[in-house]
Amino acid sequence: MNSPAIENEARLEELLSEPTEDVIETLSRLPGDILLLGVAGKMGPTLARMARRAADAAGIERRVIGVSRFSTPGSQEDLARHGVETIACDLMNDGELARLPDAPLVVYMTGRKFGSSDDASATWAMNTFLPGMVAKRYRDSRIVAFSSGNIYGLVPVSSGGSREEDPLRPVGEYAMTCVGRERILEAFSRIQQTPMAVLRLNYACEMRYGVLVDLAKKIWAGEPVDLAMGYLNTIWQGDANALTLRAFEHTATPPTIINMTGPETLSVRELAERFGQLMNRPVHFEGKEADTALLNDARAGLKRLGSPRIKAETLVEWVADWVARGGKSLGKPTHFESRDGAF
Repeated sequence: MNSPAIENEARLEELLSEPTEDVIETLSRLPGDILLLGVAGKMGPTLARMARRAADAAGIERRVIGVSRFSTPGSQEDLARHGVETIACDLMNDGELARLPDAPLVVYMTGRKFGSSDDASATWAMNTFLPGMVAKRYRDSRIVAFSSGNIYGLVPVSSGGSREEDPLRPVGEYAMTCVGRERILEAFSRIQQTPMAVLRLNYACEMRYGVLVDLAKKIWAGEPVDLAMGYLNTIWQGDANALTLRAFEHTATPPTIINMTGPETLSVRELAERFGQLMNRPVHFEGKEADTALLNDARAGLKRLGSPRIKAETLVEWVADWVARGGKSLGKPTHFESRDGAF
């Protein structure tokens, strides 16, 4: 191991929410409260805590407010312990959305992916109708909204990944609704002159979930690794959190489109072999690598927002140690290996 292991969840969440100097400086230049919609998801809690810590470090009085239905017991209380205000809200309810406080800085994280194939209409409502509702409610705010690298479709591995200006070829209804979300946000950005940034994220990863966790768990359990989706991108969630807050300085009309992922194109075969080495487990493969994959070229985005602090090799070592020690898992596989867009 070339880097210290992350010993427990408290330390993990401390690292995930640690703001960079760039984040602190960004928030020092942008006054006003920060509102995070859909904060109770996988990425939201530590993003909210980073915003709180950065605001405190900048010495600026501001509220950091997390909004969600908060269906998991204790999630509100945990955020409150770290200085994040919370509001339980069904965003699809017009009245509840209208009663939310104004805020000049809004992070839009709400979306539906898993279960999309089983209830497509609910996915379309959440991913395309709700963004319009939110854009109207927060027409006078800067909005940083999450999208997905799935919207590009499969591209040749030799291409180095899709770039922001590339045509969109979504496969499956989930990816189609992600395109719909972007188009709705763009329309309201143009009509209302609302500055926005849209982040096409490919696989944020930490110790409890992510593409690397999925691979490590398979190897630890002695299960074969499917090579059909033979290559991937990923980024340490702590870095994704930091780049998200940095994006507030890059909002524009029409929206600024930013690919967000790590700079490396990673081989699934090589990752699996490295996990096997680190965890002292045999590695079994099935199938072979296709010459296409879901890949993003993040060079332009990283030039705008800053380079990740954590390299892929460090992240692999952290994940291997965590999984081998039986560290907590969120039990939410990414299904990154899906090539037909069904989730």
